[in-house]
Order: sequence, then C-alpha cells, then structure tokens
Amino acid sequence: MNKLDAGVAIPIETETVPVRRILGLNPGPMTGPGTNSYLIGQERLSLLDPGPADETQLQNFLQAIGDATLENILITHTHADHSPGALALQEATGARLVGLKAPDVIGHDKTFVPDRLWRDEETIDCGEYSVQLIATPGHVSNHICFLLKEEQLLFTGDHVLQGTTSVILPPDGDMTAYLNALERLLLIPLKALAPGHGTVMREPHLEIEKLIAHRLKREQKVVAGLESLGAVSLDELVLTVYDDVAKQLIPWAKRTLLAHLLKLQQDERVQCNNELWEMR
Repeated sequence: MNKLDAGVAIPIETETVPVRRILGLNPGPMTGPGTNSYLIGQERLSLLDPGPADETQLQNFLQAIGDATLENILITHTHADHSPGALALQEATGARLVGLKAPDVIGHDKTFVPDRLWRDEETIDCGEYSVQLIATPGHVSNHICFLLKEEQLLFTGDHVLQGTTSVILPPDGDMTAYLNALERLLLIPLKALAPGHGTVMREPHLEIEKLIAHRLKREQKVVAGLESLGAVSLDELVLTVYDDVAKQLIPWAKRTLLAHLLKLQQDERVQCNNELWEMR
C-alpha cells in the first residue's frame, strides 16, 4: 500500500462478505502508513476504527458508505489514532458505537462513549454477516479484536501488527494479559488477520506464534541484562535490552521494557528497590 491510497476504499480478499480497507491520513513513526479503517458488509455496514477526527477522512467514509446503511462503528481501543473519528461519524450516520469506554488514564480518547456495556464474546448479527467481540487486553486494558465469523477474519487493532510489534503501556497495559490474550487467539479458527497498521496477514496462527516467541525472547534478554548488569535503572537497562531499535524509539521501548519487568516481578523473578531493578 502506498500513500496515494490514503482515504480510498480498497477491497481486501474475502470469500463472501465484502471488506474494504480505508487507509488513514495519519502516517508517522508510530502509525506507519496510517491507521487502517475497515468497512464491512454490503448493505448493512460496520466501520472499524475510524481513526483520528478528520473532516476529509469523514467525507471519504461517507462516500464509501454511499446509499448503504452504516449500523455499527467498531472500536478496538481508545487511542488517538483509532477512535476520535467515531463521534463525527456517529453524528453523520446514526450508527451505534461498539467498544469499551476509555480507562481513567492519560493518553486515551474520552470522547468515545459506547452505546452500552459490551461484553467479551458477544456477537453482533448484521444479517449478511456477524461480528464477535474478543477481549484482548495487554496493549491497553480496553482492547478488543473483532472476529468476522463468516470469513474467520480477525481485525486485530494494535494487538497484532504487521511488520512490527505493539507497545505495551503500563500501568494500563499489561504484558501478562497481552501474552495470555495472544494464546487465546491460537484457539480460534482463523484464516487471516487484518491489523490496525500494515497489511493483511494470511498465516494468522504462525504470525501469533512468532509474536509470542518474540516477546519471550525479549523477556530472556531482560533477564540476561539484569544478570549481567546487576541492580540497574530503567534508563540504563533499556540500552542493553533494546540495542536493536532506533534511537528515536527508545522512549517507547522503555515503556514495553517496564511491562516486561512488571511481568517478571509478578512471576517473582525480579525486584525493584529505589527505582533499581535486579534479579531476586
């Protein structure tokens, strides 16, 4: 996908239920080409993750919807690159808002207020297709993946990304919850993953297994770093554990490193004293 495709509804390969991807107008270091919005269905539509509030993109959505009816706006989580566009789209279409409310921490879109309390494994019947909510906390506590059941296509938001890995953001994000949610996805029959950033992945379980292996390998690097350095600050440890990432990404790597350390602390393998981390 190139930047000239931004805002254009482009079909992705499916068997029976039409799905169009609409690339966001928000490319950047943390969003890649931009946020993927997905328009599901033919007559009774659902739009997933409208991205940032943007009048031009809103008009792109309305053009793609055309004479059909937008029934649902599906939100994977309430980060600024995924949910703020929902409010204007809901006002323009009357569609209901499906997702979980923003947690009471900084960095979340408080303008998103779901129509009601939505629950894990709840299924939305749209006649021509059905969508199931799959709670996948970890990146943040209110993250949901949405399963298009007829296609066995999972919309993964920021839980599984193509070409990169998700940042885990304590205190709301949780590495243990993240790994458990990945393991849960391995139990679901899937044919493809449609991520919030990047392209569709056609070997879903392999991608999930690779992601779990990557996280566990990074965890072992954390342990090796602590064994080598002894009691060490987060700022020092990140340079060892994430010596393979670009300098500008170190602040984000530090957030995920903290998530790894908190998991290891829960596992009673490490401890923190006076902001210095060490093996137990």
